[in-house]
Amino acid sequence: MAYNSTLGRRQLAERLRRLRLESGLSIDDVAEKLMCSASKISRLETGKRGAVLKDVRDLCQIYGAVDQMEELLALARESRRPGFRHEYGDLRDDTLYPYIQYEEQASRIIDFQTCYVPALLQTEAYARALVRGVLPEIDEEVLVSRVAVRMQRQKLLTKSDGPTLTALIHESVLHHRVGGVTVMREQLDRIIEAAALPSVTVRLIPFTAGATMGFVNTFVLLDLPLSSPPSLVYLEGLTGADYLEKPKEIAVYREAVKNITEKALDPAESIDRIARLREVVFGEQSLQEAGHST
Repeated sequence: MAYNSTLGRRQLAERLRRLRLESGLSIDDVAEKLMCSASKISRLETGKRGAVLKDVRDLCQIYGAVDQMEELLALARESRRPGFRHEYGDLRDDTLYPYIQYEEQASRIIDFQTCYVPALLQTEAYARALVRGVLPEIDEEVLVSRVAVRMQRQKLLTKSDGPTLTALIHESVLHHRVGGVTVMREQLDRIIEAAALPSVTVRLIPFTAGATMGFVNTFVLLDLPLSSPPSLVYLEGLTGADYLEKPKEIAVYREAVKNITEKALDPAESIDRIARLREVVFGEQSLQEAGHST
């Protein structure tokens, strides 16, 4: 997997926190020795602040961990590399950067959606119509950039070391005519095509499933084996995004996945249902009979 600067910062932060705890020093003790504010030490240990090399060197000396200094300095250097931005260009929205970096390092992604098709399965036309519908005032240049990034992200699904994706999609998603009939027909084709990949599992939650734990909100659960903590839940809204990482929070969402999956159609049934919907609702013949244009 490509190196990830956000996860590198998190790994460094966790290592520094552990070293401090092992040394028996409090945050205030370390701040006094480093002659800085306690809030700076706290931000270093949560990954909210990038560590400069001098800080890492001084902290290793304070913690009596000189033997680990070179390794931590290398981690600090790598965490400040700008390579990710070069690959994805200018997103015009820095809130997307952390999530996409986590996505790149994930071993497994579970994406539960009740309103739209998961981003990693969207066609370009569907993505464009979706973003335009959700953000009607979005600048055209920004829209084009976002859609391009979304298409780039989908390459993860065919990488030999990429993550597995379990897409838990409520049946209602497939009835929303995002972009019109032709766009939706192509989108359903895309889901069926993607489900044939060894890395992708599609599970449809039928209308008959009734209430599930997923009624509260949609979410993405990412397993990150090289990170600490090793899992994250991503929640997205109109005004921003939130990440949950406490073990108790992760446990609740794992239980939600179990609850939703138990009520979902199995993979084969899911694809059969999508294929039938594609023909009955969005197929050429049915549309001609109904007098709709494609």
